[in-house]
Amino acid sequence: MTSQKSPQTMKPATAAKKLGIYLPAAPAEFQEGDVTRDQLNTLLSSPPEWLVQLRLNGPHPRQEVARKLGISISGLSRAEADEAYTTAQIKGLLEQPPEWLVVERARQAGVHEENARIKVERAEKAAQKERAERHARTNPNSIAPKAR
Repeated sequence: MTSQKSPQTMKPATAAKKLGIYLPAAPAEFQEGDVTRDQLNTLLSSPPEWLVQLRLNGPHPRQEVARKLGISISGLSRAEADEAYTTAQIKGLLEQPPEWLVVERARQAGVHEENARIKVERAEKAAQKERAERHARTNPNSIAPKAR
């Protein structure tokens, strides 16, 4: 007796997130039913026209709006700009950035600089450790520092 495997399904919100689209802008048939893994793979490999247009023109989900504006999702929240924007609205904001966008882009640049500084610092520490270990291997008679 073999049992039939039911296909793996996901809620429309999960599928929309995986597709990078704003769920309320998707067609009703997409919003109302569960999406199987096969359906998702088909949408990814050969997207229908509605999906192509939604990705091109929006409205876009918050994470995509933040990415296109070069800021964080938190930055959108701080600016109380939580609604979904179209591609045209995003272009308008980039062409004539309001003060909140200038501030958030500067904040995001600072975060990137700090992350780069930390990465370099960690790489330097790792290189120092590697040099010390290599020295210890090549000079076995040297006195190793005592652990305290």
